[in-house]
Parts: sequence; C-alpha cells; structure tokens
Amino acid sequence: MKHCCVIGGDGFIGTWLVDRLIEHDRKVTILDINPTPQRSHPESVHYIAADYGQKDLLAAALDGVDEVIHLAYSTVPKTSFDDPVEDIRNNLPATVTLLEAASNVRVEKFILISSGGTVYGKVDKVPIREEHPTNPISPYGITKLATEKYAVMFGELKGLAVICVRPGNAYGQGQKPFVGQGFVSTAIASILKGREVTIFGQTGTVRDYIHVADIADGIIAILEHGSVNSCYNIGTGIGRTNRDILDAIRPLAESVGFKVMVNTAPARPFDVPVNILDSTKLANETGWKPAISFEDGIKRTWNWFYGKYTSDKK
Repeated sequence: MKHCCVIGGDGFIGTWLVDRLIEHDRKVTILDINPTPQRSHPESVHYIAADYGQKDLLAAALDGVDEVIHLAYSTVPKTSFDDPVEDIRNNLPATVTLLEAASNVRVEKFILISSGGTVYGKVDKVPIREEHPTNPISPYGITKLATEKYAVMFGELKGLAVICVRPGNAYGQGQKPFVGQGFVSTAIASILKGREVTIFGQTGTVRDYIHVADIADGIIAILEHGSVNSCYNIGTGIGRTNRDILDAIRPLAESVGFKVMVNTAPARPFDVPVNILDSTKLANETGWKPAISFEDGIKRTWNWFYGKYTSDKK
C-alpha cells in the first residue's frame, strides 16, 4: 500500500482528493496548517497540524511516505496583487523547503498543484495547451510559475520525480465562499444571503469551470499514470463567463424564491480575461475525462448550499 502525504489536504480540493486516494488503496497523511481539521476526513487518515515550511518537522513527517501531493497555497490573486512581496514570502520559501525535504527522503513521486488559470497569462488562442508560453500578469501567477520552475530544478539536479498539475477553476459542494476565489460558491452564497453578486467587467472573466470531483480524479490519474517531469492541464475545454454562471444558477434560485442581483464593477488589471484549458494530453496518456457535466455540477452545488442554508435556518 502506497503512503501519500497531502500538503494542504484539509482544504476544498484536498478533502475530495483524500477520499479518492483512500478509494485507490492508499494510506494517507494530511499535513495542514489548521490546528484541528476543519473538514471531515476518514478515520484512517493521519492528521499533522503544522506549517509545511518547517524544515525540522518535514523529515519526520515524510518518513515512510512514498508520494507527496502539494496543494497548499496561502494567497489568492487579489491578495497577491495587494501585497506581492508577502505572496512570495508566504509561499515560495516553504515550497522550496518542501521540495528539498522530499528530495532528501527520496519520495517516489511529487505532484505539485499549480494554477491553470494564472500561469499562462493573456493568450491569443484557446483552449490552451501545456506548451503554450507562460506569461502571468498577477503576482500569484508568477509565484505559482516559480514553484513549478523550482520543482523542475529539483527533478533535474536531485532526481525528484516531479509532475506539475494546472487545474481549471474548481467548484462544487463544500467550497468556502467569500475568500477571494471560487466564483460559483460566492455567487450562490450571496444569492442565499440576499446580496448582490459582483462581477468585474460587463460579462466578467471567461474561465474553465470544472467540478472538484473531476479535478480529484484527474490528480489521481496523473499520480498513477502521468509521465514524470511533465505538466498536465485539468479542464473541460469549455469557457464560461461569470454571467453564464449566474444564468445557470438563476432558475435554481428562482424556483425556491431567491433573486439574482448583479453588481457590475470595473475589470481588474490582474484578472486574465480568458482562460480555457486543453486537457487532451491528460486524456490521451491516462484515459481521464470529466465525468460531471456543468449542468449537473451546478445543480449539485446549489442543492448542497441550499440544504445547508435551510438547515441553518431551523
């Protein structure tokens, strides 16, 4: 049985991924900064509350670990734009420390979760393939790309078996709203609270929205069948504007008496206007493909949030 350590496994994607890893017969350790788990995990999961940038702790935490999946990241594009130096400090040194520790204990595979939405920057052609030039326009994207470059370096110089993953915009049940990322969850939560939903620009940005379960399955496919020292997109190949998202949510909201109110704000300079990912490489090499349609995913997400809303009202 492989032993997988998920850095940031108490987060949104991490929680779904941990469940999938156990289904794939893996022993799982979560290393997360939360003092106690904020989400529910299977009893078999070993939880370590720690900062993954602590060099003295990592050697013990990674002892006996075969695989590392690095999901942790402490900022979002907006906060990185507000304080780009803090974005570097909070994320890059810790990731380099983790890469070094994983190299020293010679883990069999290291999966670095990067960002499909920011590392490419502005593009002339979509969907975007992995070999497209990377010219990020936000500090967040630049730091994410820097972590990829460091991972590649450790692969070249220390033999660390690294794979970089660039997922699209995750959404689904359990995503936290109002944290600067996750338009779907923030839009639904805003509607349920009777608030306006803010979009930046007349239609908002175009993104490749993919259900979190499909991202988790994509990461598993890469872990088990992906090529070492390679990079993979995880997306649907379909772009949707923020207004498209609201149009999909509107009938679900109106059917139970909620209105969708929209506030249009000026476009933000650090938002990539269009980002749609080509996942042909992942599909061809691993057989992965999205299993949850957008319509079904939005319905599942709305029902989860609405169920939580009605439960909290009782």
